[in-house]
Amino acid sequence: MATMLVQPPIPAFHANIPPMLRTTNMVITPTSPSTTHQKTQSLRFGECPPGFRPIYRVKVAEQTSGLVGDETPTQIKTELHQALQGINRGIFGVPSAKKSEIEGLVKQLESQNPTPDPTVNLEKVGGCWKLVYSTITILGSRRTKLGLRDFISLGDFYQNIDIAKGKAVNVIKFDVRGLNLFNGRLTIVASFKKASKSRVDISYDNSSITPVQLMNVFRKNYDILLGIFNPDGWLEITYVDDTLRIGRDDKGNIFILERAEENLI
Repeated sequence: MATMLVQPPIPAFHANIPPMLRTTNMVITPTSPSTTHQKTQSLRFGECPPGFRPIYRVKVAEQTSGLVGDETPTQIKTELHQALQGINRGIFGVPSAKKSEIEGLVKQLESQNPTPDPTVNLEKVGGCWKLVYSTITILGSRRTKLGLRDFISLGDFYQNIDIAKGKAVNVIKFDVRGLNLFNGRLTIVASFKKASKSRVDISYDNSSITPVQLMNVFRKNYDILLGIFNPDGWLEITYVDDTLRIGRDDKGNIFILERAEENLI
């Protein structure tokens, strides 16, 4: 009896398995125990001898993700940087899918925080930082009242942390368009003290707007402006390295900042 091993066409039920992940073994068995063949037949590729039926065994290799858990902080930071492109720090809102993507990357970084006790290593936290993303938003009537739809645009957000004095100076820059084009800034000074190995308590000290022309623009709605950026509360420092810092506050907001030069303020 001659038994021929042949390679059949891939059945449709597993044709969508990636080629590199699929191995197929075919065993040809008689349809009846008594079936025999006295001579060898010439078969085309993919055909079975008469009276035989193919049995397929499909093995799917395990596929490692190569993503979550395998990426380094540097790789995650690169993805985060790409995700933050074109959303203006999130200040005017972002689509929910984009927000979920960013928060997922944030959680990955937080799980690999190289400085788990940041307030014990405050030299990592001190200095100048630039805000690149926040879940604080200025939407609806607040944006309209502050003129941020028409003639005022937001510039960069900076924070300078003085470890020795226990002070944080937040600077929000504005560009005003109109009859007279000028730049201005809102400066908010706050004090902080350690509350735990990763948390600081923050209290508002004072604020100012310069120049006077900008103060005149915001005077009527100054409480709204200050309410948006008031730092009162606590901040949990969930990730910090030489170039990036992430924090979460008592209001549920996320802040992502990158290291900056002090002379930019």
